[in-house]
Amino acid sequence: MEKIGLFGGTFDPIHYGHLRSAWEVREKFGLDKIFFIPAAVPPHKKTKAVESPQHRLEMILLAVKDCPELVVSRIELERTGPSYTIDTILHYRARCGSNVTLFFIIGSDAFLELCTWKDYGELVRLVPFIVMIRPDSSGADITQKEKALGDFIRTKVSSDYTYVPSGSCFTHPDRPGIFVHNATSLDISSTRIRSLIQQRKSIRFLTPQAVEDYIMVKGLYT
Repeated sequence: MEKIGLFGGTFDPIHYGHLRSAWEVREKFGLDKIFFIPAAVPPHKKTKAVESPQHRLEMILLAVKDCPELVVSRIELERTGPSYTIDTILHYRARCGSNVTLFFIIGSDAFLELCTWKDYGELVRLVPFIVMIRPDSSGADITQKEKALGDFIRTKVSSDYTYVPSGSCFTHPDRPGIFVHNATSLDISSTRIRSLIQQRKSIRFLTPQAVEDYIMVKGLYT
């Protein structure tokens, strides 16, 4: 049975943190492919604060061009209106059928906002989640983030989840699991990249060279 990860986000711009985390998840969970799914109109962000979908799509294509295991999906760019994850999951379940196991990949910070998402209760019943945790510049370490994740799952999602350390997974009697992956700590973010560009500072080695070149040629984030 084929195993596919769905990795959604704004990717504004994509960087090595996204790519390394995706690669680690692919190896750890034995995924055949990971689909990068850029959001067209992110419901939680002001549209004018996000670069155009076409630019973000082109940068992802450049970033993964030499990795056949990493695929770019245009599904949310081809829909009109806000990009709701529930619609994307339903699309891939219908398209892939029973011969494919889908996983939804998400960062821990985004997961902690899950209860603000459209139909989030149905979403956790449709697919297993892989939640990526990594230390960040705020000072929160892995242990703190793991505790926050567990508290959120039990209080906001369902009190019937039980953590199984051997599988790094929150299990539920009637729902798919919520897996936890402690990602390699890379102090890289899209926000930082945009800030450096605005300060006219180098972004070398934060994102693939082809993406950096595209940003500079197109004059993005200035």
